[in-house]
Amino acid sequence: MAATASRLRERYLTDVRKALIEKFGYKNVHQVPKLEKVVLNMSVGDAITNSKILDVAAKELEAITGQKPVIAKAKKSIAAFKLREGVPIAAKVTLRGDRMYVFLDKLFNIVLPRIRDFRGLPRKSFDGRGNYNLGLREQTVFPEINYDKVEKMRGMDIVIVTSAKNDEEAGEFLQRMGLPLQKERT
Repeated sequence: MAATASRLRERYLTDVRKALIEKFGYKNVHQVPKLEKVVLNMSVGDAITNSKILDVAAKELEAITGQKPVIAKAKKSIAAFKLREGVPIAAKVTLRGDRMYVFLDKLFNIVLPRIRDFRGLPRKSFDGRGNYNLGLREQTVFPEINYDKVEKMRGMDIVIVTSAKNDEEAGEFLQRMGLPLQKERT
């Protein structure tokens, strides 16, 4: 686990940081964007009627990340979805440090290339503050998930939080880290 974490972190310290200082002309090393955290969220709408489904989703998320997820409860009641306030509805994990680097290394180099007809991630998924959001339609693209034991395909949201000030800096930083973004159209 530590070998892959140090691989991506080492890449940041040796190559990426120097390239970003050169491109954007930072005066101080601490101005260079860095990874702060990665948040994975798996919402399970079926958990309204059967709470055991959420336990299965939490186990899958734990297998993917190597960290126990937190069960999130509904903040408001929504009558159209038969949802009451306080009902467990999602599982989420916040990764930092080595686990974050291991997960991102796996995401960039193993998971995303396994997606059928993958041509890169859209550039419009930045939030304006230097963070990148992406959604996966199924959890089976992760090597830890056994396809035969999956009862139902579930998607997940992944948020990569950086210290970048804007989307341009974040895009350059994440692309140099290995995030496969689509080519810019000219």
